[in-house]
Amino acid sequence: MVFSSLFFLFAFLPLNLLCYRAAPNMRWRNRVMLAFSLLFYAWAGPAYLLLLCGMTLGDWLLCRAMDSPGRSYLQRKLCLLGALSLDLGLLCIFKYLGFALGVVRQFTGWPEVLPEIALPIGISFYTFQLISYVVDVYRRDVVAQRSYWKLLLYVSLFHQCIAGPIVRYSTISDRIEWRYVTRQEWIEGASRFAIGLAKKAMLANPMGALADRFLCSTALAEGEAASLLASRSVLSLWMGAVCFTIQIYLDFSAYSDMAIGMGRMVGFSYLENFNYPYIADSITAFWRRWHISLSSFFRDYVYIPLGGNRCGRLAQLRNLTIVWMLTGLWHGASWNFVLWGLYYLLFLLAEKFVFSPVQRHIPRLLRHGYVLAVVTVGWVVFRITDFDCLKIALRGMAGRGGNPLSDLETVLLLQSNWVFLLLAVIACTPLLRNLYRRVDRAMDGLPPFQLLWTGLQCAYPILLLVLSTAALVGDQYNPFLYYRF
Repeated sequence: MVFSSLFFLFAFLPLNLLCYRAAPNMRWRNRVMLAFSLLFYAWAGPAYLLLLCGMTLGDWLLCRAMDSPGRSYLQRKLCLLGALSLDLGLLCIFKYLGFALGVVRQFTGWPEVLPEIALPIGISFYTFQLISYVVDVYRRDVVAQRSYWKLLLYVSLFHQCIAGPIVRYSTISDRIEWRYVTRQEWIEGASRFAIGLAKKAMLANPMGALADRFLCSTALAEGEAASLLASRSVLSLWMGAVCFTIQIYLDFSAYSDMAIGMGRMVGFSYLENFNYPYIADSITAFWRRWHISLSSFFRDYVYIPLGGNRCGRLAQLRNLTIVWMLTGLWHGASWNFVLWGLYYLLFLLAEKFVFSPVQRHIPRLLRHGYVLAVVTVGWVVFRITDFDCLKIALRGMAGRGGNPLSDLETVLLLQSNWVFLLLAVIACTPLLRNLYRRVDRAMDGLPPFQLLWTGLQCAYPILLLVLSTAALVGDQYNPFLYYRF
């Protein structure tokens, strides 16, 4: 079940909100949220609900033991190591064991048959949430949760369990115990959800379909995909890369918008996960704006504990290499994700140690163009998992694969979709947000128009919901790209 499915929009979510509203007190409201969250997660695979509940139970017991009075440093450390071993061990088994055995087979010929291990939905997200909880309890930043069911509620909240943002326990621990939602907060949450839904249904999905037409579908076999990529023109390959660049931002940020909006409607405040990353003027700034919850997780729980930048240059290089290899692998058990992480590492190192003295003197427009070029090529590495296909695509984009510069089909696609492409580009910038804020401030000084403006503010989420529903009806292309992570 995804947020943009019609069943979720018109059955699951309304029923959840009605039951939540009807609950007589906070205890019952937490029970409602937990029941709906477990049902939501079990919808895609009931067996893996046991994994989620089991990991949470193990961490709950170990953190209770860790936080008990009189525990020595060694005992607390052993509890921490036990919880981390549980979480990371299960993550490695389900997500990376098949990949690791495949690497071993390349060198030794064993095993003859690789095990087929299904990837539990959202395992990377809820594992990282559990790790942040365990480490924060160890650091005494938070008190261990005494109730297993409340900890399970934190881990399994359907708003963000399967695709983020990665929510830290400290962010919402108080709200688990008590929360109150004003009418204004509920309206703001509903509006944020409607905006995210519109980004997904009306922009991200069609943009993904265009990316498949310009490049090739990710569902094709490797040989067929390689043949198709080799026949594409340079313009087609670049347009496919640009469309995927726009799609993945709109798709993932839409999910975060909807998660933040739904959380606000029931009193949870999730932190922002995106801050218009495509307007950044450096790769460093890009990663401060993209998937903020993941970047901050690796900063606080990997980079800084390793020594961060408080050590020598070689140690910093080691720390950054570890972080970016892990960042790549977090996205998937495939070599292209490792390459994608190291690709960004090279640019970040260049900015940190080579270009930092002169970077500020380069015109902002050129810096912005450089970021867009680097990010667009990076998303090609991210999208194409087969190295032969990736090599063909990158050579073609560089004009070194014998591909024609342009072709009639690509030109016609651009001519028929240029307005849509322009709207999608605008949606990746803060232009509409800034315009809305200016109009909102202007209306404060114009009482005669204030009532009209208030009416429009109430009407536009409903209009977005209607238009999004119309876009979703009969649309077979409705993936969430980060759903599998």
